Amino acid sequence: MDLLSDQEPDSLATLEERILQAVQLVASLRQEKDAALAQLAAQTAELESLRAEKKKVRTRIEKLLAQIDQLGGA
Repeated sequence: MDLLSDQEPDSLATLEERILQAVQLVASLRQEKDAALAQLAAQTAELESLRAEKKKVRTRIEKLLAQIDQLGGA
């Protein structure tokens, strides 16, 4: 019986250590997730900005091409 009672504190300490490691891992993974989501949001905003810029450039080019077409027809 003494052998069991001697092993119990070691088993409990091991379990406690493993639980603490799991908690730290979860906290670390949450931080990584938050960082990844922030990076995704920034990249999404940048992509939308680039798309808007592309649309403006396309519109300007189309206007220029229309003016060139008018010169050719005149």
